[in-house]
Amino acid sequence: MAPLTGRVRARRPHPAAELVHQPHPWTRALGLLAVVLLGAWLGLLIVGNVRAPVGPMNTTMTLRPSLTGGTKINVSPLGALELSSHTAPVRLDVNVDQLDPVRAEALVDHPERLSGLQDEVAEDVGRGTLDLAVRSCVAVVSGATALGLAVYRRPRRALAAGGLALTLLVASGGTAYATWNPKSVLEPKFSGLLSSAPSLVGNARSIVTEFDVYQKELARLVTNVTKLYDVTSTLPTYQPDPATIRVLHVSDIHLNPASWKIIASLVEQYDIDVIADTGDTMDHGTAAENGFLDPIRDLGAPYVWVRGNHDSRLTQRYLQRMKNVRVLDEGRAVTVGGLRFAGIGDPAFTPDRAAGGKDGGRDQEVAGDRLASAIRDQRALGTPVDIAMAHEPGAARRTDGEVPLVLAGHLHHAEMEVMPKGTRLRIEGSTGGSGLRALEKRNPDQIEASVLYLDRDTRRLQAWDEIKLGGLGLTTAEVSRHLPKENLPGATPVPSPSRPSSPSP
Repeated sequence: MAPLTGRVRARRPHPAAELVHQPHPWTRALGLLAVVLLGAWLGLLIVGNVRAPVGPMNTTMTLRPSLTGGTKINVSPLGALELSSHTAPVRLDVNVDQLDPVRAEALVDHPERLSGLQDEVAEDVGRGTLDLAVRSCVAVVSGATALGLAVYRRPRRALAAGGLALTLLVASGGTAYATWNPKSVLEPKFSGLLSSAPSLVGNARSIVTEFDVYQKELARLVTNVTKLYDVTSTLPTYQPDPATIRVLHVSDIHLNPASWKIIASLVEQYDIDVIADTGDTMDHGTAAENGFLDPIRDLGAPYVWVRGNHDSRLTQRYLQRMKNVRVLDEGRAVTVGGLRFAGIGDPAFTPDRAAGGKDGGRDQEVAGDRLASAIRDQRALGTPVDIAMAHEPGAARRTDGEVPLVLAGHLHHAEMEVMPKGTRLRIEGSTGGSGLRALEKRNPDQIEASVLYLDRDTRRLQAWDEIKLGGLGLTTAEVSRHLPKENLPGATPVPSPSRPSSPSP
């Protein structure tokens, strides 16, 4: 037998054993993607912004990661404007830092320079955007490369992270370019104090008829913001277009005393011609509640009202005695503020438990049919109705094809739709934030109202502003501008249901 030696031969591990310790390719890819995204975000956060003069204002432009994209213009300390300008994983933030006193004073002293401000602003925005694109590319690539080097400690991996970051940024830019919506400035969303300054985007007529390229619209925003800063502590009042009639639509106040102050403020701010209330002003319709209605006398505009299911006949008679109130019922038609209104009260009275056995849906249809018949009678007399009013949407829908616009409430949330025969139905939210019922919910209902802009000649809806205020205990404010589809660029106007294109016999 051969003697044992003192040397031991080492075994090489099986190749399969080495693979066990190697991470899965998908894991490596996800890890690299996480490093790229985090590095790119850090790069944008640290150096990815540009300070650029835009007209008389000093601004900071920044790209930020975002799930929805869009553009946000921050006008500190007044609030912000949000535009749905594009859909991409990046958002453009434009912060108006301050007004340059020298340039602003030159505009104030020489108002004629405002005519050339649009071109100047367009050039400033173009230069700033190009500078921001270059700086963002450098920031994204540098951030991803630096973080990749810190994590992997391999130059090749770091360069791969930088290249992937650049590819993602270029793809995001291409997506933003492909989904760019220059008309988004026509429907901005305001927040903060800017929600009380609708003149920032001009009046209804100019929005409907003046469609220009995105740069010029943005220039007009900057021009108006310049004027806004010039008035220092006071916000500008809305400059009404003489060719529009402004209707404030309110509904479902439900005994909320704060509603009267809000309505009075909107009447003054928007220079309202007429207030249209689609009911449920009360909760129980008792005589003890009637004193709640007294502030209507001092709102500063005529008040057109229809009964809701929480309003009693007693409430209706109390309002009929007020000089500035026009109560509509049984299809009665009146002309107020240059518009012809017709309406009908709600056939139901919720606090009356004895009436609980009635077929509510059928009653609403009957009431709506009576209103539609009254509208047809008015058209036959040569006094066509411009706006119909009912509290319950079920009754309002029966007027489809008989009137251009019908207003309703009841649902405590806002809706706007064009019904099959061409009549536009506007359902208003609760201008009282659902009243005391808001205390029963974890999150209070918003206080909602809308300003409707109608052409004084055709009496057709041109645009509308949705106004939403935070409910009980909240201080938020938001205004959104909307346009009917037929008023968008290139659309064919739709003839009014109550104004046939062919002459009537």
